Amino acid sequence: MDASDWRIVRSTPLLGAVSQDVAQSLVGNQPISVYQKGHTLFQQGEAADAFFVVLGGWVKLYRVTPDGNEAVVGVYRRGETFAEAAMFLGGRYPVSAEVVTDARLVRVDGQRLRQRILDQPELALSMLASASYHLKALVEQIEHIKLLSAPQRVAEFLVRLSPVREGGAAIELPYEKALLANRLGMKPESLSRALAKLRPLGVSVDREQVSIVDVALLAKFVESSDRGEEGF
Repeated sequence: MDASDWRIVRSTPLLGAVSQDVAQSLVGNQPISVYQKGHTLFQQGEAADAFFVVLGGWVKLYRVTPDGNEAVVGVYRRGETFAEAAMFLGGRYPVSAEVVTDARLVRVDGQRLRQRILDQPELALSMLASASYHLKALVEQIEHIKLLSAPQRVAEFLVRLSPVREGGAAIELPYEKALLANRLGMKPESLSRALAKLRPLGVSVDREQVSIVDVALLAKFVESSDRGEEGF
């Protein structure tokens, strides 16, 4: 693991607050695995025997409903961890995980995590911080679906991806639009309509490339009370 990868590891809520020695003892000697798009990391109901640190790429967590539909719980990117709490929730993964772009991950054995928590109690506090981070993300996701219109949800996603907060920006969608629609709580055709409604705000889309004339204007639209057309 080189210096840049280590900086990513130390930026995660789980491993950023503990000492260098504690973080090193948990992941320092773990190999980096490269996965191709479409690879299944684990399936819902399997024994939870590891958690993952994302060094690059994107991974989705999802559940399959009784009627066979897929509900995306979260999409994780560089600098995030996932599945660490599953090993303390009955020992089974409550969701499935699939790599949605080529990705670089560190897989950390669950027994290793348990042992490190016993040996180094400060890691337990980081587990709480990580759990709080994931809970906050889920609460925000539910809040956005409940309170924001479809165009506002798409605009908020684009603002988060933007490398700047003012002026223009060019963004590449990180994964396919069908997954993006699911992640934002809408159907693919609703996503297309939402993107069309953002054109007057200076948003243009060409395949996976998105151009924004004024990121600040788009952010202001997200915060506005004008919900636009509902029912998406």
